[in-house]
Amino acid sequence: MPLFKNFFFDSQTQILVWKITETYEQLFSEVVLNMKNRERLIGMKSELHQRGFLSVRKLLQEAGYNDLDLYYDEFGKPHLEDDKYISITHSHEFSAIIISNRSVGIDIELHREKIIRIADKFITSEVKFLSIEDVNEYIQKLTVIWGAKEAIFKIQNEKGISFKDHIQVLPFDLQEIKTTANLNFGDIQKQFDVYYEAVENFGLVYAFEKEWF
Repeated sequence: MPLFKNFFFDSQTQILVWKITETYEQLFSEVVLNMKNRERLIGMKSELHQRGFLSVRKLLQEAGYNDLDLYYDEFGKPHLEDDKYISITHSHEFSAIIISNRSVGIDIELHREKIIRIADKFITSEVKFLSIEDVNEYIQKLTVIWGAKEAIFKIQNEKGISFKDHIQVLPFDLQEIKTTANLNFGDIQKQFDVYYEAVENFGLVYAFEKEWF
């Protein structure tokens, strides 16, 4: 399928989303891969994961880059050769990237009931503004919280950060499309702007570290 979504959040930030309907063979034939990532691709056990990996390269090409412009640091965090910030995510039939002059993180997750069973592993104070009366809304809110914490972890990317203990998402309504989250980890105290939206039956969440002037 062609590009699902491509928009500029602001003059510094582009977000692209791909709906993965292509076969592995089609995606592979349409992207450039460096040798290291060819080896990574071959080593993936799931074709779903392989297609997600390749669809991210399609997104890079849509943004004017390719796999040769991308590298990973020792912690597995992606970087672009032109020093712009990039964050990557894929889940089931969707993938997304965010490219910016600012430090950013992105996550996309399928809305599913499983998240209710694991909620106590990643929420603490957030329970105060959650209600299970509307199960669908509860699942969507939990997905936003998980996505926010995942995006913030991708930005900070430090060993030892706990979603439950160190990242707090402040109260929000799904209709508002924006909230705030705090990271308190050792000497690190940061605040983030978090944006969220539904993409079919998925939650797309992206975060920016607040800039203080």
